[in-house]
Amino acid sequence: MPSLRLINMTQCCRLAIIILVVGLSAGCTGPYIHSTSAYRDHDLYASVLQQQGMAILTPSTITGQEEDKQALAFIFTQVLADLRPDIRQVSLPQTLSMVNKAGLTSDYLHMYHHYRHTGIFKHNVLRQIGELTDSRYVAQLKLAEFEQGSRGRFGMLGLRLVDTKHANIRLFMQIWDTEEGRIVWEASHEMEYAYNTVSESSVSFRTIVEHSAQEIISKLPQQRFSEAKPNLNTKHAVIDAGTEGMDQK
Repeated sequence: MPSLRLINMTQCCRLAIIILVVGLSAGCTGPYIHSTSAYRDHDLYASVLQQQGMAILTPSTITGQEEDKQALAFIFTQVLADLRPDIRQVSLPQTLSMVNKAGLTSDYLHMYHHYRHTGIFKHNVLRQIGELTDSRYVAQLKLAEFEQGSRGRFGMLGLRLVDTKHANIRLFMQIWDTEEGRIVWEASHEMEYAYNTVSESSVSFRTIVEHSAQEIISKLPQQRFSEAKPNLNTKHAVIDAGTEGMDQK
C-alpha cells in the first residue's frame, strides 16, 4: 500500500500542473502580427472602378497550394464585399461560368499559359472577358508563399504545455484594364502571424488570408469629392507602406 504521504505528494503535483496549465492558458498572448505592404498605382481611378466593376480571375499559387486557388478567391471576394461594397465585383465562379458558357475555355487556358512565361495577359482574351462580365477591370491574385507551423514554447515533465502557432503568407494582386490591355494597379503584402496557446489548433488559411486581403484592399483608391476625371497621361505613382516589428493586437 502506498503511503499516505506519497499519495498526497502525487496529488499535489497533479494539482500544481493543472494550476500551471490554467494559468498559462489565461496568460497566453497574441496574436502577434508583423507585416509589410507596397502598392503601385498606374492610373486606377476609384470612380471608374466603382462604375464599371471588376471581375476576379483564377489565382496563381506556388507548387503544393494549387488546391487553395478557389478558397483564396472566395475569401478575398468576401473581404472585398465587406470593406468595399461600393465596388461592383464579379466573383471567380461567375467569371468561370461565363467563360465556359461562351466557349472560351481554350482561350482562357492559353492566356494563362502565356501569362506563366511572360507575365502578360493577352489583350484579345482580356477584352472578351471584360465584355462577358460587363467589367472594365479584372483582378488576379498570386499566392507566392504560405506556411503553417508550431514551435514548443514551454514544457514540464516532458510535456509541451504551450506552443507558438505561426503562419506566413506573401500575397500579390494585379488589376488589369480589359479595354486597354494594361496593368493599372498592383500590390503586395507579406505577413507573419503568430500566437501562444495551449490548444492544438493551428493558424487557419482563412485567418491569415483575411488579414492579408484586408491590407491589400485598404490600399485600393477611394473616390473623393475633389477627384479629377481620369487622365491617362497622369504620371505613375509609387507608394510603399509597411509596419516594422511585432505588433500585438
